[in-house]
Formats: sequence, structure tokens, C-alpha cells
Amino acid sequence: MRFHASLPGLLRRPLCLALLSCLCMAAANAEGSYRIATEGAYPPWSFKDSQGMLQGWDVDIARALCEKMKAKCEIVAQDWDGIIPGLVARKYDMIVASMAITPQRRERVAFSAKYKDTISRFVARKGMPPDVSPAALKGKSIGVQRGSVQAAYLAQNYQAANLKFYDTPQAAELDLVAGRVEYILGNMVTYHVGFLKTPEAKDFAFVGPELKGGILGEGNGIAVRKDDGQTLARINAALEAIRADGTYDRITAKYFPFKLM
Repeated sequence: MRFHASLPGLLRRPLCLALLSCLCMAAANAEGSYRIATEGAYPPWSFKDSQGMLQGWDVDIARALCEKMKAKCEIVAQDWDGIIPGLVARKYDMIVASMAITPQRRERVAFSAKYKDTISRFVARKGMPPDVSPAALKGKSIGVQRGSVQAAYLAQNYQAANLKFYDTPQAAELDLVAGRVEYILGNMVTYHVGFLKTPEAKDFAFVGPELKGGILGEGNGIAVRKDDGQTLARINAALEAIRADGTYDRITAKYFPFKLM
């Protein structure tokens, strides 16, 4: 009888230990781990330093978000052309790469709240006419990064121009300096703090108006798979947190002398 009376007590301890183990595992899963893709060839947003380590504004933002989410994160470089297909194929969990939010991209991925405004502009040799309308650039050569919103904009509106597509913005810039294209179109902030600050760009400047909206996007967002609502909610909460505590502004001030939102 004493044996039967003590049996519940003997079972209680293993049961508690099992329950504690499950709770610990649930807590760990709640914090999670993420693989994050960025381009890695788009300074100052993302690039590799002399040691091959990823650096840049987007990389710092990604790290800050992971800290707020209390998640372990691995950030990897991915060529722009394959960055959305890689997400859909589950090679990584999110894209933090200054990606413009567009209706076409919304068909394939879900976006976080906007975390940066984006403005596009043409760059050309100084002294070029300010008119960069499709009619004015008929027959002109224009360089642009393949797969970018600027490439989509040119393909839609500048069919009469000679469009040349490049794997990176830097390749288009090199051809502009060499005279192989007459104009390039890309992100205004990127040109302002990058290409236009270099000695090679001393004879070049912005031309025409600021371009935004429509096919050029509603600003930049962080992309996740459409079926990953939990990660999206965590990202949006973390974005709100880094805006509220000043982390976002401190990261931005590290790279730019102006605000991005």
C-alpha cells in the first residue's frame, strides 16, 4: 500500500521536468533564428569590406531588428536578380536590401511597413538639357541595373531609348564615365553619397526632376514570404521599436547627413 501511495509522487517529478523542457523549447522557438538576404554590392546600403564582411545601412538595420526580436540572425549576400526567387524557395527568411514596394512585387512577397523613402533620378554629363522625358531621350543610351524598379520604369516608358541593363549600379556608372551610355537612372541617395562624390564623377550631375511613386514604388520595405505572417508581425514591431528608441536615426546618421523618412 505504501508503494501505491507514493507512485503519483514518483511520477510528478519527471512530468514537471518534461513540462519545463517543453516550455524552454517554446521560448527558444518564440525568439527564433533567421537567415537574411541583402545584395552586398550596393554601397552604402550593403557592401563587403576589405575582409569580405557585409557592412552598410541595410546590414546595420537588419542587425538592429534582430536585436529587438531577440533572434539569432545570419546575413548573406545574394545577387539582385535572384533575391526574390531565393526567398520564395526558402533559402532565407527575409530580404533587407532597400527593396522598393511595388504592386508587381506584392504579387510574390509580403512587405513590412515602409522603412525608407526612395527617389530615383537621372545622372548625365554636366550641361545636358534638363528635359529627360521619353520624347527628349528618344534614341539616347540609358544604363540601369537589371531587375530594379528603375529598369521596370524605363522599360515601360522609354521604349524609344537605347536601354542597357547591368548586373550592378557600379557597372552602369563605369559605362557612363567611359561614354558608352549617355544617362544612368538609379536611386538618388545612392548617387548622392556614392558615385557623385568620386573624382570620376566630377563632370557629371543630376539631370531632370525627382521621380517616385507608381512603378518606382511606395518606398522601401522588408520582404518575407506571403505565408509567413508571424515573421512579418515581428519585423513590424521591431521596426517600430528602433524608430521609437532612436536606433534608426543613429544608424542613418552613420551613413547620411540627412533623414531617410
